[in-house]
Amino acid sequence: MREMFTEIVHYRHLLYMLTLRDIKLRYKETVMGFFWAIFMPMLIVIAGVMVKVAFSKFSGQPVGFQELASVTVKALPWSFFISSIRFSTTSLLGNSNLVTKIYFPREVFPIASTLANLYDFFIASVPVGILLVVMGLPAHWSQLWLPLLLAILFLFTIGAGLFLSCASLFFRDVKYIVDIIVTFAIFFTPVFYEASMFGKWSNVIMLNPVGAILESINAVLVLGHSPSAFWVAYSALWAVGGLLLSWSIFHKAEFLFAERI
Repeated sequence: MREMFTEIVHYRHLLYMLTLRDIKLRYKETVMGFFWAIFMPMLIVIAGVMVKVAFSKFSGQPVGFQELASVTVKALPWSFFISSIRFSTTSLLGNSNLVTKIYFPREVFPIASTLANLYDFFIASVPVGILLVVMGLPAHWSQLWLPLLLAILFLFTIGAGLFLSCASLFFRDVKYIVDIIVTFAIFFTPVFYEASMFGKWSNVIMLNPVGAILESINAVLVLGHSPSAFWVAYSALWAVGGLLLSWSIFHKAEFLFAERI
């Protein structure tokens, strides 16, 4: 693992150029330009608000600022995750002309895809953050947890991207399966709702590592208290363990990439 990490550091300029290329290609000749960065999160927020309003009419409980803020702060990291997974899965296939030529660590492709989506995440975070402050979201010391939680999500996303990009070379239907899963995964992840709604079954929802991260982000940003140490450690274990395992699998299969493409 040390050798693989050192290799990535050595090729950091290539990683930077590929990330920059992905960002430029995404916005090249588009009418909306950088507004595409906030388009997907806003769609998720709007859908979440509609779900909250429908539920409030059914239950008779009004929708407050806290409920709307919860959907908003969870929509951004969720959008980053699913977009990164989609782009990472096809990153090797989409760069087949480079994969089959000179040697360099092929990990740079799914990592660059994730970094490009991280750029979109930060672009979208600015207007959303301003909106939440204007609407009255108070500052809490617990918000200092946010960088750690985002780092865990980032590592987990890279690990998943490495594994899926590798798998898509050996099984071409992986990208179709991923599209289906990320489309419906939002119903099994606490984005539109809180895990606590399920009572004693809430721990089942939290077994989803991304769900545990989103609930922790909601706790520190909206609810104003520290996240559960157990679920933070659980998510971190998935993130670090998954990254190491995926990276190892990716590296061992790398010599077969050229013939599989």
